[in-house]
Amino acid sequence: MSIALADDRTVVAKLLEHIDRKTTDLSEEVWRERVEHYLSADRFEAELKVMRRTPTPFCPSAALPDAGSYVARNAALTPILAVRGNDGKVCAFRNACRHRGVRLVDGSGCKKAFTCRYHAWTYGLDGQLRGIPHDYGFPNLDKSKHGLVPVHTVEKHGLVFVTQDDGSAELNTDAAIPDFFGPRWRLLSSTEQVFEFNWKIFVDGLLEGYHIRSTHAQTFYPRQYDNINVVEFFGRNTRVSYPYRVIEKLRDKPGVQHCAMGVMTQLNHLFPNVSVATFPTHMTMAVIEPLAVNRTRLITYFLSDRPDDETIRKARDFVTEGTAEDREMGMAIQCGLASRANEVFTFGLFEGGSRHFHRNLAATIETIRLENAT
Repeated sequence: MSIALADDRTVVAKLLEHIDRKTTDLSEEVWRERVEHYLSADRFEAELKVMRRTPTPFCPSAALPDAGSYVARNAALTPILAVRGNDGKVCAFRNACRHRGVRLVDGSGCKKAFTCRYHAWTYGLDGQLRGIPHDYGFPNLDKSKHGLVPVHTVEKHGLVFVTQDDGSAELNTDAAIPDFFGPRWRLLSSTEQVFEFNWKIFVDGLLEGYHIRSTHAQTFYPRQYDNINVVEFFGRNTRVSYPYRVIEKLRDKPGVQHCAMGVMTQLNHLFPNVSVATFPTHMTMAVIEPLAVNRTRLITYFLSDRPDDETIRKARDFVTEGTAEDREMGMAIQCGLASRANEVFTFGLFEGGSRHFHRNLAATIETIRLENAT
């Protein structure tokens, strides 16, 4: 069932009420997550299966602006290539030559075709095998059966969703997800960082404002509030609204003029490992990509609906500074795992977003386990 997110006017009113009462949205109950789930290789493999069977945002549509534009990277440890075809549609494929399995391309760019650097087998933007050097050496080879292997792809809400494996896991691309990036939005830049900690540690930090004052004392806290949030769930996804202190200026304006842009960050966690966040000058799409049980790659796309300028660049640098503080905390948590001080992590009533994430992750893992058992 689709659950619509509240409009800006409603969210602003709830945040102002929380500010006045010094309250915040509370979860129904405390959640206790086993620390073993951050350390176990078996659990890590189960989480990768969830990512492969869930429609997961691979990149923003703006990263593929033209025919031949492509993004190639690993998703859930699987090489994937997404490309916009000559017909304007985006397709994604397993990024491996059908001859000897060489990865065809890395990173991003624009090409008219993809040629394997090993033996020069060439594929069109539609994934079809177009050419084989000295093809007489492969008698009776049916080119139509040796194209790139496709994975299910949907372009929606300004995002490109990829589903690697078949399964009955709940779809994540229904109407409940907002349209994040319209046609005016352009990709300004992208970055990649590797963090030496479990991917769920990063997700946990995104989903609560309980740490704003203590972790971001010199960055976010002077502009935001500590532990004041509106938390909403839509399917397995979560939106957390983090108000800025400038939200006070809306008190004297009619409710119809209450707009979220510029007075709050809205962090949308798209299950299981992607976030889309709003900022006054731009938005980000971040992919929290597991590399190992204790290693994570963070891929961040910066987008805006206005030309890049110094104001946007300063805002990006500011967000990056806050991310560095989260990285420091994540590394400290990972180190703390080895202490064996905790058997569980206790997520309190302020941390309902994390509860929602872990509960749905556990439920999806169990669904897949039962399907595999039958």
